Amino acid sequence: MTTATAHDADLSDLAFWARPPAAREAAFAELRRLDKPRFYRELKLPFIRSGAGYHALVRHADVVEASRTPEVFSSEPCSNSIADLPGYMARYFGSMINMDDPRHARLRRIVSRAFTPRVLARTETDLHASARRIVDDLLAAGPGDFVTDVAARLPVQVICDMMGIPEADRAKVYDRTNVILGIGDPEYTGGREFVRSGITRTGVLYGLASGLAAGYELNHMAMKLARRRRRAPGDDLVSALVTANVDGESLTDQEIGSFFILLVVAGNETTRNAMAHGLKLLTDNPGQRALLLADFDGRIAGAVEEIVRMATPVIQFRRTVTRDHEMNGNRYRAGDKALLFYNSANRDETVFERPDRFDILRSPNPHVGFGGPGPHFCLGANLARREITVMFRELFERVPTIRAEGEPDRLYSNFINGIKHLSFTY
Repeated sequence: MTTATAHDADLSDLAFWARPPAAREAAFAELRRLDKPRFYRELKLPFIRSGAGYHALVRHADVVEASRTPEVFSSEPCSNSIADLPGYMARYFGSMINMDDPRHARLRRIVSRAFTPRVLARTETDLHASARRIVDDLLAAGPGDFVTDVAARLPVQVICDMMGIPEADRAKVYDRTNVILGIGDPEYTGGREFVRSGITRTGVLYGLASGLAAGYELNHMAMKLARRRRRAPGDDLVSALVTANVDGESLTDQEIGSFFILLVVAGNETTRNAMAHGLKLLTDNPGQRALLLADFDGRIAGAVEEIVRMATPVIQFRRTVTRDHEMNGNRYRAGDKALLFYNSANRDETVFERPDRFDILRSPNPHVGFGGPGPHFCLGANLARREITVMFRELFERVPTIRAEGEPDRLYSNFINGIKHLSFTY
């Protein structure tokens, strides 16, 4: 296997993200040893207005500091894309993660009522019931694909239950979420893999059209439900959102549609990938698995944090510098872009002892797998922790010999550290 180095690792080259994980991690380790963040030119894509480039923030200290200073490292105009989203896509994907205060604070105040301890406690019974049904089906069907049979099912069910999405629409939610985060991966969006066939106008257009169509469907599904709930509220999150009035403010149907996309994309993809990575990590580290099973209740909280650190489901988010600024001895100019590489920060040797070792007893564990500290820390972090905990408790109590088999089929992406398929047996 050829090892990537800081000198040949072009983070803008899609081919880099097709390299084996160990090769990518080795390249990031070298980047962390450089005297300052490296600047990369942006990948030029047809139909996309690209900028000059971005600073790659790969050290834990830089990622944390940038996260804490949103007045300098801004989420506007865009945080979930290296290039600015065209207006026709921002309509669907321009949610509160692409906003700064006061707009961000306004939306977060309203939607945060979905994640209060009281609301989460109300979902606990449904969460356990969903996990039981999933394991019932697993035992009836036998070994298969852990992602589609287990990891992907629970977060979709939980989020759709919270939103009041009808059962008949849930397969569509799962499929469209895959398309949105799988642009460039031929399994989810069709076409050909860029890294093998080269970037073509047709390929980019097809990927954009697929993502836009998926966003449109999810957005309008939520907007239609919001209109129904305004007329006849029920006991679900959409009803709470359409009737919410925080300091005289409420959400529009369009804002509810965009929030729904954020919720299903962030809540589905990240949690399911943490679960899939978790099973693989516990399979590859039998000593750690034995530690967990010897005292599940006492060690699962630490195990979940370590799984999230090692998996880092979201690889990076973008920030835009609002003014000339010095951080940790390096200068940034107004208008510069910076990418916060959470995957690299979570392997920083100056923060984590033996960072490539999976250690469920690791303490402290100041990972940034749910984002860095600050206003954009993941709103659903506690829900994700509960889902992972409940699912693994149900699995290890009823299928104690479950284990991953072979290597995972990984998502081709520079944004999500995804696992598309993972065979399992027991």
